[in-house]
Amino acid sequence: MTDQKGFHFYEPRNGHGLPHDPFNALVAPRPIGWISSKSTAGALNLAPYSFFNAFNYTPPIIGFASVGYKDSVANIQQTGEFAWNLATESLAEPMNESCAAVEPDVDEFELAGLTPAPSRVIDVARVAETPVSFECRLSQVVRLTGADGAQTDTWLVLGEVVGVHIDEQLLVDGIYDTAAGQPIMRAGGPADYFRIGADQRFRMRRPG
Repeated sequence: MTDQKGFHFYEPRNGHGLPHDPFNALVAPRPIGWISSKSTAGALNLAPYSFFNAFNYTPPIIGFASVGYKDSVANIQQTGEFAWNLATESLAEPMNESCAAVEPDVDEFELAGLTPAPSRVIDVARVAETPVSFECRLSQVVRLTGADGAQTDTWLVLGEVVGVHIDEQLLVDGIYDTAAGQPIMRAGGPADYFRIGADQRFRMRRPG
């Protein structure tokens, strides 16, 4: 509905009244949690998650939310380890391939034509083709609840970054060049992504 100020207002529990749920588009663009994990039997898993971000500096902690208790969550709870891999523009198609709904024993690295690279600290493979990877150890798995305390079918996985891999070509005078990494970001539409370029950058110093 439209309120007196010309805004579309809705209460999510009553529906949004639009052709497509705007929530994901409003909280966007979002970095992609391209998560690799391994089962206790040794099966590799690689899956992208659009609910992903960084949550702490020291120790560095990242996290992703899985709608449904999927293989990534099960693997990470069992082994206590996972890796995050930067989804770049050149890897967009393989990243998309890796989100296919397949059986747990299917290797998404192979499915997407990607190369597993050994990690240094953890026993989970990284994506060799990506210029940035984090090796992570599990810190928490939290099942999300609504404001009424009712459990949802979503699990938040948080992990401490214990190893960082950066392609040296992306370090300019020792500073990581975000745009040069060509990260892609998830948007709200069913097929929408965004790219980041140097022309989108602006600088603003904090006061004080």
